[in-house]
Amino acid sequence: MTLRVEVLTGDLLQQHLEDLARLRIEVFRAYPYLYDGDVAYERRYLAAFAGSPDAAIIGAFDDDVVVGAASCAPLKWQMREITAPFAARGWNLKRYFYFGESVLKSYYRGQGIGVRFFEMREDQARACGAEVAAFCSVVRPRDHRMRPSVYVPLDPFWLKRGYAPVADLLCELSWKEIGAQEESAKPMQFWAKRLMP
Repeated sequence: MTLRVEVLTGDLLQQHLEDLARLRIEVFRAYPYLYDGDVAYERRYLAAFAGSPDAAIIGAFDDDVVVGAASCAPLKWQMREITAPFAARGWNLKRYFYFGESVLKSYYRGQGIGVRFFEMREDQARACGAEVAAFCSVVRPRDHRMRPSVYVPLDPFWLKRGYAPVADLLCELSWKEIGAQEESAKPMQFWAKRLMP
């Protein structure tokens, strides 16, 4: 196994857009997201995200096979659903960098790739002058009928990286769940970390 992690830009990004789209669908299909994804939508989403000024999409490869990906961009370029809770508090969006997905095939977890994803995104955020990194994660009830008995939340991993949930800072994002006929809104909790004193 030869693993490498690198920022994807230009032709390299275009070459792997479909692989990245399929990876997002595969990983987010599992609990807690239960996402019933669409490759065409994912390709458009990734291309638009990568097109934001100062955005970065990072890929993890086993030889030439995409096995993981992470994204980040200035918060001010994100969709209104993401920016609205910050704006409602009067917070300056220019201070924040938004971390999108961090997805990795299960076989490759526990080998430091997730840590590297956070390090590289934080490097990008600092290089762009951001003071705070933030991301959001779906909130599910503890007794959710599709929660696997072996499910382990990522909260301890995020806490170890220095992130913490921001009290009452939530948004709603919509997607179609497995078995559903249409999209529905899900609550998302924001986590944040100060990058600069």
